[in-house]
Amino acid sequence: MADECFRHPRLAALYDVLDTDRGDLVPYLRMADEFGARSVLDIGCGTGVFALLLAGRGRDVVGVDPAGASIDVARSKAGAARVRWIRGDATSLPALRVDLATMTANVAQEITGRAAWLGTLRGAYEALRPGGHLVFETRDPARRAWERWTREHTHQVAEVPGTGTVESWCRLLDVSGPLVTFRWTYVFGADGAVLTSDSTLRFRERDEVAADLTGQGYAVREVRGAPDREGRELVFVARRPEADGP
Repeated sequence: MADECFRHPRLAALYDVLDTDRGDLVPYLRMADEFGARSVLDIGCGTGVFALLLAGRGRDVVGVDPAGASIDVARSKAGAARVRWIRGDATSLPALRVDLATMTANVAQEITGRAAWLGTLRGAYEALRPGGHLVFETRDPARRAWERWTREHTHQVAEVPGTGTVESWCRLLDVSGPLVTFRWTYVFGADGAVLTSDSTLRFRERDEVAADLTGQGYAVREVRGAPDREGRELVFVARRPEADGP
């Protein structure tokens, strides 16, 4: 199930306003060019920022996300008719054949259960044409990113058009092995409403991810660094082998 910040209509409407710097998507756009991808499956598309960037560059795009409120935001944007939006996840996709599948930002880490994770990898594999690529990022556990998920480091106050002032901050709740749980709090100045959203991310080791990909039939081509978070994230580039071999 999607977190409250993605499925609550009032919070989903804030996502793009509170996360305006999407420089993290630039490397994915470049990889779409690098791999000659004409069709893309955007897994965990959220409010559709990346899917619409791709569609605006002439690609056929399918965006899938379990959060109905986020999909509604995506569908309301200019150019949304160029994207095929699906409410759901990669484990139950219709028949597709795409050149590239992506999981940007926290999408891969938000899939915490092993069965759901392997099911997602398998679903992406089945949606790819032979020779197609799966690309996604995950934070390096050794960098312990969660240590900065405090009010001190995350507090912000934003003026949201049509909504008014919104104050937000993050607080770490629990670290249990590879699972890290945290809470975002949102305070709406217009009416004093306070909403919270709890999230859990799974911090997977590099070898674990590589083994899971190989186990689902992929060939792991390389592991890159994320240009916007050099040394802090791992970007996996995996390929579905051609029909006649890897």
